[in-house]
Amino acid sequence: MLSMRAIVCESFASPDSLEIHEMQQPVPEPNQVLIKVEATGLGYVDALTVAGLYQIKPTLPFVPGNEVSGIIERAGDKVKHLRQGQRVLATPPSGGLAEYITLDEGRCTPIPDSLSYDNAASFLVNYCTAYHGLVYCGNIKEKETVLVLGASGGVGVAAIDIAKGKGARVIAAASSKIKRDACLAAGADDVVDYSSDNWREQLKTILGGTPLDIVYDPVGGDYAEPALRSLGPDGRFLVVGFASGDIPKFPVNLVLLKRCSIIGVNWGGHIAANPSVAKEVLNTLMEWITSGKISPQSGETFRLQDTGKAMMKMLGRKAIGKIVIHPGN
Repeated sequence: MLSMRAIVCESFASPDSLEIHEMQQPVPEPNQVLIKVEATGLGYVDALTVAGLYQIKPTLPFVPGNEVSGIIERAGDKVKHLRQGQRVLATPPSGGLAEYITLDEGRCTPIPDSLSYDNAASFLVNYCTAYHGLVYCGNIKEKETVLVLGASGGVGVAAIDIAKGKGARVIAAASSKIKRDACLAAGADDVVDYSSDNWREQLKTILGGTPLDIVYDPVGGDYAEPALRSLGPDGRFLVVGFASGDIPKFPVNLVLLKRCSIIGVNWGGHIAANPSVAKEVLNTLMEWITSGKISPQSGETFRLQDTGKAMMKMLGRKAIGKIVIHPGN
């Protein structure tokens, strides 16, 4: 039997304890394809899960990773729409941090030659979440103003790109000049230093009297309430995650007084309840990529053996853009 390398999480611990294991290469079932993984997108949730800090804990041992791109090396006899040699992106429930993976063809989407493996693996979850949050939950409109918290990470950069694709004005909040410069390069119109004590005053100056319509918040913690207080009438506060590690507690009367809404953005839960939506959103995003409406870009890349180092960088909130792992290196 053929072998492959994979990252295996054997216990919930600091990601820097992760090691590469040699294991048997999977064999596709009749309705599956075997993918040679060229790139695996790494999310903040991956790092939290390995550390045992995420609310959902998979059964040990497991191979992390649920965003991959690669080339089909073999297709099962009952596979109808994919073929050997085709470039695809895919969403496994786990197992992405490996040189090979088998998946049902329904989890795979062909990608154009113009979309690199790195960019394909880095856009899927973050862009689908941003589209679901801003378009479906937030009902974003052209010329509205959006504040993106934690805007330099993969989640934030995706939100910048989607919001600009919808014709909105984007204000990006990040804690260092390097991160704020990255936000401007990603398309943000303005930036604010939310590590500053007077960042809300900075925001007011940037707004110049125009209302803030949407807050996209994957960070939580101490930044959430000032952002909520900055919303204009009929504003929407989108709760995406809690990268700061702290879940904010809002005075509920603010929602009443400001006539605003707090909306939970749970892309995974939404597609679990509405499976057909995933393909619809993905098709829309692929059309936007092809037309140039959005332009996903990967962040820093790491070798498979450096996965733990990459996750530690994410947990330390030092990553800019979406980190990508190259399992074949």
